[in-house]
Amino acid sequence: MNQPRPTRPAPVRISDLVAPEYPEEIAAAFEMVAPMAEMLQWSSEAILSQACAETGLDDFGDDLHVAPLESLMTAMPSEGDLSSLGQLSNHSTLVGYAKQKLLVADLLKRHPEIHDIEIKRPVVIAGQGRTGTTHLHNLMSSDTNFRTMPYWESLEPVPPLAEQGIDHGPDVEDDPRFGRCAEALAGLNGALPYFKRMHDMTPEHVHEEIALLAIPYGGMAPETLAAMPSHRDWYLASDQTPFYEYLKTMLKVLMFVRPTGADRWLLKSPQHVEQLGPLMSVFTDATVVCTHRDPVAVAKSMSTMLTYTARMSRNPATIREVGLYWIDRMQRMFRAMADERELVPAEQSIDVKFHEFMADDIAMVKTIYELADQQWSTQTESAMADYMAMHPRGIHGSVSYHIEEDFGVDLEVLANDLQFYVDRFGVQTEG
Repeated sequence: MNQPRPTRPAPVRISDLVAPEYPEEIAAAFEMVAPMAEMLQWSSEAILSQACAETGLDDFGDDLHVAPLESLMTAMPSEGDLSSLGQLSNHSTLVGYAKQKLLVADLLKRHPEIHDIEIKRPVVIAGQGRTGTTHLHNLMSSDTNFRTMPYWESLEPVPPLAEQGIDHGPDVEDDPRFGRCAEALAGLNGALPYFKRMHDMTPEHVHEEIALLAIPYGGMAPETLAAMPSHRDWYLASDQTPFYEYLKTMLKVLMFVRPTGADRWLLKSPQHVEQLGPLMSVFTDATVVCTHRDPVAVAKSMSTMLTYTARMSRNPATIREVGLYWIDRMQRMFRAMADERELVPAEQSIDVKFHEFMADDIAMVKTIYELADQQWSTQTESAMADYMAMHPRGIHGSVSYHIEEDFGVDLEVLANDLQFYVDRFGVQTEG
């Protein structure tokens, strides 16, 4: 007997999006950690020294991290307008990146054969958030012929020295990194109960390589920690090719640390839309899947989601500025994709329109497989069907977006500003 489909919860509006009202326990946490936040040192030396102390290592391998970290140390404390929790969380995240860079350098010194691993013909999904990239990534990652990176692994690609060399067996849940990730996600979902309606995260959820680019503080991941115009400008003006070379090395590291038997990578990150040049110079044989959606719909969704998550790190009095920052930021990304799309050879790329993908997702995936010369089988299709059955879309409900009221945005003006993208890629407007 067929089981009845689960009922979707009704959409919700986050009524306190730009004026957060915190539960008593969260408000108490802000107050409790304030003295610790005041003691933090915002300098490159402090970040790197703490990482060295916590790992017992002192060789970062190269100086790729130096310039972006200096930029962050200027921008984050002065422009991020961080709350006490935000200061502690972001400081810890920056130290975590440095710890990983130390661990990676140490591993490469002990195992130089890692450099000999080949990264061949990756399939790269390049599209802004909310354009169908997550659904596409999840569907294709159900095919175990692709190598992917789960969220728990993205947080700690290389385990601490004390945990290295331990065989945890086939069950990844026995890896301590998995447990630490699950604990962190439990805290996130408790503090941000509506987040899963916009982007459900689990430890085994396939994740983006933006986390690997961030280890030497590259890419746009630091911008998701805090809205920092000066660091944005540093990033956009810098040549990101060395960071993409580092990403390639990290893919080799992951294959060495946790071999899965699959050697063709499936990658995905929104930042690729404005870094197509570096992407293709490093991954010359990549198949690139460019996803497109009504840019106004994307701006509504992304600005709301990033403003909502910022309530745990930003001064609530200025939280509205986060949404405005990301509306502007996405316009820059749409322009970059429109201007630089031709940097990807036609024979190695495909444009996927959101409305066409949603109309028949499996047919679109088959088209991508054909372009990428990836084998399609009944087992592949069955795995994707199983994934969708176990992860029905919208199971947690949805969020309604009201950026005109929340951020004072004139939707007609925004639509006119973004019409170039609609015209360039033929996307269907959503009203």
